[in-house]
Amino acid sequence: MTLKRYLTNIDSLIAAIIGFVVIYLFTKYSGVGISPDSIMYASTATNLQAHGTIITFNKGPLVFFPVFYPFFLAVIQFITRVDPIEAGAMINATLFAAVIFTSGWIMEKFISHSRIYKWLILIAIILSPGLLEIYTYLWSETLFIFEMLLFIIAYWRYLQTHSTKALVWVAVIAAISCITRYAGVTVIGAGGLMLLLDNQLAIKKKVGHILLFGIIGVSLLAGNLLMNRINSGLSTGTRYPSITPFVDNLYYFGTVICDWGSLSKAAYPYAAVITSVVLLALIGILLWKAFKGRINSYENIVIAFAVVYGLFIVISASISRYERINSRLLSPMFIPLLIACTSWVPDVLRLVKSKAKYALATVAVLLMLSFEFFTVKTDYQRYDDECDYGVPGYSDDDWNKSEFIVYLRHHQNMFKPGIPIYTDADEAVYFFTRMSSTVIPHKDNKGDVQRFYAQKRFYLIWFTNLYNTELISLPDIMKNKKLVKIGSAKEGDIYLCEEK
Repeated sequence: MTLKRYLTNIDSLIAAIIGFVVIYLFTKYSGVGISPDSIMYASTATNLQAHGTIITFNKGPLVFFPVFYPFFLAVIQFITRVDPIEAGAMINATLFAAVIFTSGWIMEKFISHSRIYKWLILIAIILSPGLLEIYTYLWSETLFIFEMLLFIIAYWRYLQTHSTKALVWVAVIAAISCITRYAGVTVIGAGGLMLLLDNQLAIKKKVGHILLFGIIGVSLLAGNLLMNRINSGLSTGTRYPSITPFVDNLYYFGTVICDWGSLSKAAYPYAAVITSVVLLALIGILLWKAFKGRINSYENIVIAFAVVYGLFIVISASISRYERINSRLLSPMFIPLLIACTSWVPDVLRLVKSKAKYALATVAVLLMLSFEFFTVKTDYQRYDDECDYGVPGYSDDDWNKSEFIVYLRHHQNMFKPGIPIYTDADEAVYFFTRMSSTVIPHKDNKGDVQRFYAQKRFYLIWFTNLYNTELISLPDIMKNKKLVKIGSAKEGDIYLCEEK
């Protein structure tokens, strides 16, 4: 029986191998993509592996991000003795393969199992521009998406017995998800929602299981936040109020859905409506199935996560300021949303008894293939660019071949010990030179700005090709401080402030 179960997933294994190769091809030229977040993760992992400290490259505690992804990288570094940035491409290729295989495993258990449906969805996952972007960067979403799928499998196993032991396993996965990304609270939310809607649980047992799941689920996150508070005085780093209202976030969410669906930008004016329809439809489906007593299935666990995650992103983005809603932020929702929007097709086709179902099935397959054809075109364009220049970020040719980066590397001796270094890109300074520096203050943080201007001596490394409007600008600094240019190259300047 066990052998047969594994043989039924041979197609998932083949798809996983293809996914591994795809990530390898995308990262072959320049390695894994490196962003400022990536440097935070990698430097913390290196310090954790070498010194057992959760310290980033800038000598401060890791607070803005939770601890598990750097810990995961540190374990791999300890075993392989390879720096996370060098190993990043292989780590991501392996994780992407695991995500593909796990997705196939889940679909094998659907109520209306269809081999063709499973193949089409696996192809869509492999070709997804959104997922290919994630798995070509050293980002925590790569691990979080895999954990989310493990949660779905673990919760389905819990549904078979409703045992406390099975629930504990679900809660442990949820807890780890919370310290991989703070958005992991959506995993707890999805589990809590499924428990609440479960009509097979007696009220007393339901309350007990919800409490047990919630307590275990938030335990590691609570510990992480407490540690952050002790180390820095802040639970999740400095957070600012949102500047994008709820309606705008519905719009940005919808534009991502349009891009995922290979729709043209002509659909953007309807983006907020698309978001509303999708979320309300998923909520309606989940509640209807709960009302009919058909809530306990893989499909519904997937829908529950898609609903909770989608609502969390839109609402949290309307409260707290972070990067505008984009494909990266929504990437953990791609597979659940894809399945939630298509898993009903095999169910409907099985209800059709006439020969018309073959015509309907053909139409459904052709629609899916046309969607995948357009995603192939998008993927090929990106692959063509990245084969010539590398994955966008600090590992691409724009940075590696920058005259200013070369200048910085060869003139590190101009920086005298004991004089602080400020910059508008501290991650870049560390990545290319391994020098420690401090990012100039956020212009909305008046206290930090005043402390910065109170400095009598400091160096300023300024990257002229960056435009971070949230930081105080170079003209503003020059109005308040006397800067002397001591070094320069294309795309950057080095200044010295030395006041008596």
